[in-house]
This record gives sequence, C-alpha cells and structure tokens, in this order.
Amino acid sequence: MKNKQFIYTYGYPEEEEELCFLEMRSFFGHDSQLKCIKSDVEIDPSRSPFIRDRIEIMYEGKTVTDISTQVRSIDIGDATFKVTFVNYKESESVENFTIAERQQIERDIGWEFTAEFDLHQPDCIYGIIRFNDRWYFGKYKKNEAVWLQHVNKPQSYSTALGTRMARAIANIAVPNPKGVTAIDPCCGIGNVLVEALSVGIDIVGRDINPLVTRGSRENIAYFGYTCDVTTGPIADVTAHYDVAIIDLPYNIFTHTSSEDQLTILKHARRIADRVIVVTIDTIDQLVEAADFQIKDRCIAKKGRFSRQVLVCE
Repeated sequence: MKNKQFIYTYGYPEEEEELCFLEMRSFFGHDSQLKCIKSDVEIDPSRSPFIRDRIEIMYEGKTVTDISTQVRSIDIGDATFKVTFVNYKESESVENFTIAERQQIERDIGWEFTAEFDLHQPDCIYGIIRFNDRWYFGKYKKNEAVWLQHVNKPQSYSTALGTRMARAIANIAVPNPKGVTAIDPCCGIGNVLVEALSVGIDIVGRDINPLVTRGSRENIAYFGYTCDVTTGPIADVTAHYDVAIIDLPYNIFTHTSSEDQLTILKHARRIADRVIVVTIDTIDQLVEAADFQIKDRCIAKKGRFSRQVLVCE
C-alpha cells in the first residue's frame, strides 16, 4: 500500500520566519522557503500557528485536465462536496492565479463529480494546488486556529511567551506526542503548558514562584485541561522525562545570573534527554558546560526584542 503524501501551505510574519522554519524541521526533517512543503508526515494543520492548510494527496498530474480525468472515479454517494483552489506564491517568476482563474479551475474539476455541490456546508472538501510545476488534488483540511482561543487568559505575565510562540515551542519540543513525556520546570504562568496540553502532549509543570504556579493552574483549568503543576526549584525534580522545555527566567526582578543559568541547565541535563531552551542571552558556552550539544536553533523577534530558541541534546 502506498504511503500517504501531504502538501502543507504556510504563512508567517517576517519576524517569525526562523521560528516557523525550526517548527517545519521538527515536524518534517527539513524546511522550505516556498511556504509550501510536501511530506509523508501527517500533521493536523491546527497544531501549528503557521500551517494554513493541508491537502492529503489523492491524484497528481501535469495539467488540470489530468486531475479532472482522475477525479471522475470519486464516488462519495449522497454526500455533498466542495473544491477549493489552494493559492500560494509558487516562485517569484510565476504569477499568482487570478480569482477568476482559480474559480474556473474549481468549476472544471467540480463538474466531474456526480455528487451534489455545496458551497457553504459540504460534507467533503477537496483541494487543488500547483506545486513545483505539478498539480495535486486531494482531501482538504484547513487550520482552525484553535490557539487563538488561548490568547485571553485569566492570568497573564508581562514577560511570558506569546501564545503563537508558546505553541511553536511545544511543537518543536514534541513534534510527535505519542509515548513522549515532557516537563516545563520554569513554567511561569503556563503559556507553554496550555499549548502543549491542547495538542496532546503529556507534560507537567513546575516553577519556583508560588504565585505563578497558582496562576498557571488557573489558566490550565480555564481551558478545560488538567496538568500536574508543582512549586519548587528544578533541583528538587527527581523524575526523568524525554523532553524539558526551559524558558530561562528574566525580567528586572528575576533575571538569572550565568551561574544560575548553568545550574538550571545542568539539572535539565540530569532530568531530560532533550531540552528546548528559550533565552534572551547568548548562552552557547553554558550549554556546552552543561554537557549539551546544540542540534538546531533559531531567533524569534518581536519588535526590537528577540529570543533564541535552542534545541539541545
């Protein structure tokens, strides 16, 4: 049986391009400057703050006519359908399709169905896209942007990771949640925990500050999730995890010294096989001193403020 193949389209603000590419590499093993990627890895588009939509490939061909010919074999019985043209900028040398051209292609393919068309509430949605000078057609799934529901929390913290970045960090840490255990031992107000829980990651939280752990529990419960969030230093963690996510503490009150950062990293080395570190400082030497190697990295910017994301093993 032939493995499934998928095409994903992406969108991101310029300042989050590197973060998006790091998430791509975590999901698929490589990134793409095209804002479109083909892979046999199946990811729910709504997991990512950057994936726009996905086509599960059923047919491919050199022309739209090639696709239309193959579509004739689809039988969905009494179900209704809709065909969506997935538009993206294939390359700087290729002009985007006009709205009229896209609609005509949708109609040309739709005519080959024997089922009833439904523009607003179809039972089945199919997508068509041109990628690398070939046409692909298949089951279409759109990103529902469920993470937007997590923006407004009961408790917030001025230096906490934004919801989009927190979701990307969770995906980078655990691209495939099955059988993976994770900990966020500097969890703060719980933004990463909420995003991790919402994509099915088995994670626990901890922080040395009782005020923020209380707020973290409140935020988690507000969205209907459950998670063990304890109060105390990382030094007291005795369990072992596959992955740790560490947003090194910082603000005018809690910015950690190099010695404190090294201590946190050494304990992370002790309790986890793999660690994703988020830092505003360049800490490569500290990472090496903690017996880690940086396997991948990126810089995520927000205005003049930037964070480094380090994938350490």
